[in-house]
Amino acid sequence: MKKRLACFVAAASSLLVSATHARTGFDLLIRGGEIYSGDGHAPIRGSVGIKGDRIVYVGPDRPDLRGRRVIDARGMAVLPGLIDVHSHPDTYIRAASASARLNAPWLMQGVTTVFIGVDGYGTPDVGADSRALERKGIGTNIVPYVGFGAVRHRVLGDAARAPDAEELGRMKQLVAKGMCEGAVGFSTGLFYAPQSFAKTEEVIALAREAALRGGVYDTHQRDESSYTIGLLGSVREAIRIGREAGLPVHFAHLKALGVDVQGQAPSVIAEIEKARASGLQVTADQYPWLASGSDLEASLIPRWAVDGGIAAMRKRFEDPAALERIRIEARENLRRRGGAGSILLTSEGQPWSGKRLSEMAALWRVEPVDAAIRILSQSEHSAIASFNMREDDVEAIMKRPWVVTSSDGSDGHPRQFATFPELYRTYVVDRRVISFGAFVRRSTGASAEMFRLSDRGYLRPGYFADVLVLDRARYRPRATYVAPRQLSEGVRTLIVNGKVAVDGYRMTGVAAGRALLRTTPKDSCPA
Repeated sequence: MKKRLACFVAAASSLLVSATHARTGFDLLIRGGEIYSGDGHAPIRGSVGIKGDRIVYVGPDRPDLRGRRVIDARGMAVLPGLIDVHSHPDTYIRAASASARLNAPWLMQGVTTVFIGVDGYGTPDVGADSRALERKGIGTNIVPYVGFGAVRHRVLGDAARAPDAEELGRMKQLVAKGMCEGAVGFSTGLFYAPQSFAKTEEVIALAREAALRGGVYDTHQRDESSYTIGLLGSVREAIRIGREAGLPVHFAHLKALGVDVQGQAPSVIAEIEKARASGLQVTADQYPWLASGSDLEASLIPRWAVDGGIAAMRKRFEDPAALERIRIEARENLRRRGGAGSILLTSEGQPWSGKRLSEMAALWRVEPVDAAIRILSQSEHSAIASFNMREDDVEAIMKRPWVVTSSDGSDGHPRQFATFPELYRTYVVDRRVISFGAFVRRSTGASAEMFRLSDRGYLRPGYFADVLVLDRARYRPRATYVAPRQLSEGVRTLIVNGKVAVDGYRMTGVAAGRALLRTTPKDSCPA
């Protein structure tokens, strides 16, 4: 009791603002909630006062506190808006519809900030893209990356070759451009073609451009399984890139994927902690699902078969010799994924939607790889949920203090609509793998610190007013693998930059999101 009281007094004294603010009143006053500031300390019961887009008071409830609007948070947890450090919200934030651009799947989880351009897909035109999104109106804040895939495609197309000196120079200029326009770092998806065609040295050369401008190296590593260099070899490659390029390394959706590497999470953790002990900043994010989300092409088709893009792949399907080679390698890829029964086909509006690959193979009376090739021949979209992770690996990674939360939210997977409540309900409430305080910390303040987001991630005076009032009794996922587009429950109130985006468990239609662009060192970019 004494320790809790001491924490309350310390927190209150450090967070209080002058009485002038209290006398003037607030635009919004959140009163009576259990306040988790994002720093991992014990909560205090009190009020949060907001003026404009900033928090100006965090401390005990007092009778002299006034607000133009008072939100009664008794029985609720009050915490910073959640931060999703790896997401794919393009279906929403780039939609023609203003209501879609509110980014409802994330808002209704309590997320106020999402990272975009991950897996190497971030445009080098960071400034223009961010301005366009803000101008149209978005519901959440965005943090952009400049992506290796977008850069490489612009210079080399989909070719499986190395750049010459002139082409590498152009690629460096594009990375520098993206960084100077405010990207948080350089993202790669070395598992995916055409990025998978690059040698490590090419990636290092481009990552240095981000390092010169204070960025982070974020990677969907080359191999999370046993496709090429193996999980541990891939972890070592990413660490080498960070060390030789001179910048922090962040592993996206860290996992041990597939039957060949299940159980290797402790070895992965040991590699990362060895690098951290040597002085390299290495961190990771994770989603709380046992099924990954991908597509049939990336999961089953060998990389040489997609040299030149999807059209070139389909032409190889028509060549009997090439097709047979593809079939042999695809069988092995399917084995490492756990077999056809582990692949759920999630693209919408198709005859195979919601069915396992094994079911379609039986229906068409063909072997599973031929069913996959048939799907890839007929459809531009082949999204899957791939059940290939083990619970002990997930929990081992989850417990590390250098791991934060991400959704990797993409179309067709429930993680897009339900990652944060899934983490809460399954791993905080049911399995008790982490505490609620750890859930808050790894979803707010730790993420903001990791990526140096200015004045975000905490409930502190002077910080931007991204605030979540959470009904812990009602907070739960509704999306499933079969019905992935179900909004989550339990967000009572959500405030984005001082504007109420969710009110009484319902969205208000307010688009208050902003592009959170980094300011690069003055001497690292052209004037």
